[in-house]
Amino acid sequence: MNYSNIFVILFICGTAINFLLDHTLEAVDFGFRKKHGKEVPEGYEEYFDSSTLEKTVKYENAKYFFYIPKSIVFLALNLVLVFSGFYVEVFKWSWNLTHNAYFTAILFSLITAIPKDIISIPFDLFREFKIEKKYGFSTMNFKMWLADEIKGLLVSLVISLPLLCLAMAVLIHIKSWWFILSIVIVAFSLGLSFIYPVLLAPIFNKFTPLEEGELKERLEALLEKVGFKASGIFVMDASKRSKHSNAYFTGFGKSKRVVLYDTLIAQLSHEEIEAVLAHELGHYKHHHIIKKMLISIPLTFVSLFVVNLLSRIPALYEGFGFGIVSSLEESSQVQGMQQLLGIFLLSLVFEGFTFITSLISNCASRKDEFQADKFSKDLCNSGKPLATALIKLNKENLSECSVPKIYSLFNYNHPPLMDRINAVTKD
Repeated sequence: MNYSNIFVILFICGTAINFLLDHTLEAVDFGFRKKHGKEVPEGYEEYFDSSTLEKTVKYENAKYFFYIPKSIVFLALNLVLVFSGFYVEVFKWSWNLTHNAYFTAILFSLITAIPKDIISIPFDLFREFKIEKKYGFSTMNFKMWLADEIKGLLVSLVISLPLLCLAMAVLIHIKSWWFILSIVIVAFSLGLSFIYPVLLAPIFNKFTPLEEGELKERLEALLEKVGFKASGIFVMDASKRSKHSNAYFTGFGKSKRVVLYDTLIAQLSHEEIEAVLAHELGHYKHHHIIKKMLISIPLTFVSLFVVNLLSRIPALYEGFGFGIVSSLEESSQVQGMQQLLGIFLLSLVFEGFTFITSLISNCASRKDEFQADKFSKDLCNSGKPLATALIKLNKENLSECSVPKIYSLFNYNHPPLMDRINAVTKD
């Protein structure tokens, strides 16, 4: 390991900055919550009670005190895996065993994921069965949790391994691999949007058509009014795992559907559910998803082009102990494997700087949310149903009413509750 190497320096700096920034922001939010968390928002005394706010503070504090050791453990693990030469040894072993780029890529990807997956297990169990259970959210048992983990692993393998082999084929056989691989990634993302609601989501949850009645009539009328054509309105049995609530659109074309959590239906009035759906329709009418795609697709091409340039620099491999690659017999498979290692190493190097892109994307997302809220207000001829829905959901999920501005900038892709309420209720 060469600690004077520019890529190693970037990795260390990015990791340190990201860690310190996260802990600083969480500490700032903790201090704000300690001082203001139990204060009833002025003018909304009828909607908030001190006991709920106190429970919210305790729940958020429990998550914060859980986050501290978890983040430290994963920081230490990340540094150990990089500086111990673990990745280098796994690559050498995989290549010497197979002398095949495809099998090496598969073995390397699977084995390097194992340490973090194993370390995650106790933290996931503690979060689910200690924190979420204690505050009345989790309705899971261990058998269900284990089944979800196994199904998630199998689904991940079925999807990722063929995609990895396809990526290797591109890296091995195509000189301008960055361009073709960008097309593959974009096509895969779009294809996943089509198959997710029909094939993948039902593996974990049961989706049943919304039963006939006033609510269905109101929601269908709303969809027709906006011109949104969906394959149906479905209720997801979210309550078998958690009491948290949500509603969303998913899919494209004929697979497009509206999904309501059963917990949402139990917690809100028909008028409030209509307002929540109107908010989601606001995203559709303002073409937020399309606009994000028009940004993300070119960024995919640009990012992989830059990766293509950086992955040609020998210092990238030498700095992290992968100088062994250059000593291997020159072949298209070795070149393809080197490109894959380059992508892997660059993801390590720049992972610590993702807070920059998060800051930008969160800002854009919050703007879209305000726009969707306004659409709901205009469509329902009042902002009150959405406001009361947001308040109820916030209370049911024990979410903070207000957070420090700096905290929301980095961590919230939705505006804080009171910002949304004030915007949707003003004349």
